[in-house]
Amino acid sequence: MTDTAPRPALMLPGGGARGAYQVGVLRALAEYLPATQLPFRIVAGTSAGAINAAVMASHAEDFAYGAERLAQFWGNFHCHHIYCTGWMHNMGTGLHWLASMTLGGLGVANPKSLLDNRPLGELLEAELDTAGIQRAIDRDLLDAVMVTASGYATSRAVTFFQGRDEITEWSRYRRAGVRTKIDHRHLLASAALPVLFPAQRIGNEYFGDGGMRHTTPLSPPIHMGADRLLIIGTRDEHQDPEPAVCERYPSLGEIGGYLLDVIFMDYLNNDLARLKRINRTLEHVPEDRHADTGLRQVEALLIQPSEDLREISNRHMHRIPASIKTLMRGVGAWGPGRLPSYLLFEAEFSRELIELGYKDGLARRDDVRRLMGVAE
Repeated sequence: MTDTAPRPALMLPGGGARGAYQVGVLRALAEYLPATQLPFRIVAGTSAGAINAAVMASHAEDFAYGAERLAQFWGNFHCHHIYCTGWMHNMGTGLHWLASMTLGGLGVANPKSLLDNRPLGELLEAELDTAGIQRAIDRDLLDAVMVTASGYATSRAVTFFQGRDEITEWSRYRRAGVRTKIDHRHLLASAALPVLFPAQRIGNEYFGDGGMRHTTPLSPPIHMGADRLLIIGTRDEHQDPEPAVCERYPSLGEIGGYLLDVIFMDYLNNDLARLKRINRTLEHVPEDRHADTGLRQVEALLIQPSEDLREISNRHMHRIPASIKTLMRGVGAWGPGRLPSYLLFEAEFSRELIELGYKDGLARRDDVRRLMGVAE
């Protein structure tokens, strides 16, 4: 890999169960991008996107196989593969929260989360081919894979990366890059949705979902030298109509889903707008003066769902285990809207999202090929 060669990056932001959409897009890309191996030099992921990123990086030798492996993974699991769904376990969780709030924590340890995602940890530890990541780097198929999590002690976004030896760590205001060997712990940390899933300890610090502090999500791959970004989002852009009458007070579930939307996509959209402004500015600066600005042009393409994911999730809400529905109702966090779509780890929902992603990926064929510099 020469310093002047293109460095395309794949970015996979978070979205809980919505991450299945990314798999469909990747399957479409594998059909029309010519390379057998992963066509991206850098793969970056956050939350559920971190899991997809790690799997794709571990199978960099065969892009299509990596996408199909993910499709099998998402298309066949259920909620109990991701978090505990047993009645006794979740009744205990509810009573723990009740006792903690009622007694003010006296004699009762503070609960860590509403849901216990130990099943996901066991699944990732057993199935993730971590050796494949280093193998791809050693064979010059990949520059780096990056997983971002939010440090609760330092209040910063930490991008854990595994990559070529010459890539150095970095530190900026409220964000840092830390070299490590990516394993299931980093993925669990990045996917630890606040309140819903427990934080993950790495070293001396506990980490939660990477989107919380990742206010400039484009910066890690750009720092690595990416000159073009393909981003697969997990939120559609369908606008809600303004209410004709005063609606009821929003439930905790509605507020929680709203906050997750902010975490997963608003920061990304703001950063994309900033990137476009930089590109427009550089168009008015002579090329021989670009270096003086400390800026460089980076092209970006965002693919996101063409259909309203809330409508899709509402059709599948009944598939969430009854014990989880009861627990969520107990804290006022259940009902139609955004939140269920983040927790709906059910095969039927995943397969519908994979199909939607595949359709959207095919529809953006010309845009993707143009971004990647593939001749027609």
